[in-house]
Amino acid sequence: MRRKILIIEDESSIADNISFVLEAEGFEPLWRATAREGKDALNCNSDISLIVLDVGLPDMNGMELCKEIRKTANVPIVFLTARSDEIDKIVGLEIGADDYVTKPFSPRELAARIKAVLRRTDTRSKIKDNQKTPKAPCHCLEVDNDKRCVFFCSEPLKLSRYEYEILKTLADNPGRIFSRKQLMERAWEEPETSMERTVDTHVKTIRAKLKAIAPDRDIILTHRGFGYSITESM
Repeated sequence: MRRKILIIEDESSIADNISFVLEAEGFEPLWRATAREGKDALNCNSDISLIVLDVGLPDMNGMELCKEIRKTANVPIVFLTARSDEIDKIVGLEIGADDYVTKPFSPRELAARIKAVLRRTDTRSKIKDNQKTPKAPCHCLEVDNDKRCVFFCSEPLKLSRYEYEILKTLADNPGRIFSRKQLMERAWEEPETSMERTVDTHVKTIRAKLKAIAPDRDIILTHRGFGYSITESM
């Protein structure tokens, strides 16, 4: 069965070139010209393997659309954009994109990048499928690897991809101190593209979400000069 690639791009000539190359590579491309149409297509096709997402859409900025998608889905996303500034690439990767291609680009290079992203995500999925779903020793915190969800005091947490990976790493190793660099290596596919202080922002957000459920509990510990850990018991 051919894997479906959703193309959200408002320029028909670009979308046609991408679709032609992807079909030649054995994929099934689906083209939508607006963010709204793209969201509808994603909702109606649960078997979409990857999204090629243009940043400059007519009805919504592609980065905002990426944020919306990441609230409910972990489908890989490759950005297309005319902006080549490093900060734009960093922001795109930070909010959940898996790769970033600047215009003008070679459709064949894009196809190669799509294959590379799919290989990485497929490998991660196989590893997770071979692992049992563990429960953290901290009895108020439970990690469900299959659903990629964390429960705190039996309440599900709404976490971004990076927040999930950071909290999972800490929960799977109660009492162990992880440096920012170590957390980035566990949570980021390309840790070199981000600054270590980004981890502090994500940990702050995680803490706020935990306290919204249990204000009197603080299970993430800060070790100044070293990093973060999670309590061994509650």
